Amino acid sequence: MGICDAVVVAKIINATLVIPYLEVNPVCKDASYFEDIFYVDHFMNVLKDNIFIVTELPDKYTWSTREYSASAIRSTRVKNTPLHASANWYREHVSPVLESYGIAAISPFSHWLAFNNMPSDIQRLRCKVNFEALTFISHVRNLGDLLVNRLRFPVVESDDVAGTEYLKQVVNKEGIKSTGRFVAPHLRFDEKKALARYRKATLQGRVMNSRFTDEELTNQGHCPLTSEEMGLLLTALGFDNSIRLYLASHKVYSSEARISALRKLFPQIEDKKSLASIVERAQINGKASLSAAVDYYVSMYSDIFVSASPGNMHNSMVRMHIS
Repeated sequence: MGICDAVVVAKIINATLVIPYLEVNPVCKDASYFEDIFYVDHFMNVLKDNIFIVTELPDKYTWSTREYSASAIRSTRVKNTPLHASANWYREHVSPVLESYGIAAISPFSHWLAFNNMPSDIQRLRCKVNFEALTFISHVRNLGDLLVNRLRFPVVESDDVAGTEYLKQVVNKEGIKSTGRFVAPHLRFDEKKALARYRKATLQGRVMNSRFTDEELTNQGHCPLTSEEMGLLLTALGFDNSIRLYLASHKVYSSEARISALRKLFPQIEDKKSLASIVERAQINGKASLSAAVDYYVSMYSDIFVSASPGNMHNSMVRMHIS
């Protein structure tokens, strides 16, 4: 959603957009670039009639970058953007910087643009970015299609090659493949220490300095559901243990024990490692953002998506499933 909003903000203030720079994830430590995940040429071509886009910052503006000044304090930087700021907020606070210096950097930037009281053309542009302009590169889509295909059909462990741990399709005697259904729970962090690191990194101490205890914060919805809580939720919603689950998440478990409670309720749990070989996963290994892109792609084609917490993936996935 952050990329969608970046395009819309550029439209609102009549600015040229530099291809979004993805900040290093404070939890996963991944430094992937936009072009590592999405097709840049397609992105620019789809939006060419809406805004002007360049692939990199022109040399005459290198003086404005964090790397050049070796400081986060820059006159061209706009920070402390309020959550769900209005279009007028950007006109009043970003446009003057743009007019004075010819460039403005909104950092940090995520889903900071309001959804309500926006003109219909702005909302349409948001959808255009999300549904048309952002297209995953081929190996993300190819691996995603492979995983979805193996989730859709009954599978057994391969015995063609000794030592392989991934699963293969099964065709019955009549040569018919029966389509299966699967649920994609999007899990986050399942351990207290990991949750604490996540809150500290993403909320910049606001929760860590809270007067509430961890239990109270969890009850108030400030913490993602654990794997056990996700299992109880799915059970309460009426799912039985025959349903297949695809775990869409970064590596969040230190051991199988962390997921044992969920596996007892739903034994047919799959993820990228159980469905694809090391060779098939080679292009995403060690790259958390690419791995997340594959999870997003698979979740798009799931029958039901369940998020452990609100956030960008949840918001975007809801729109994908509604469409």
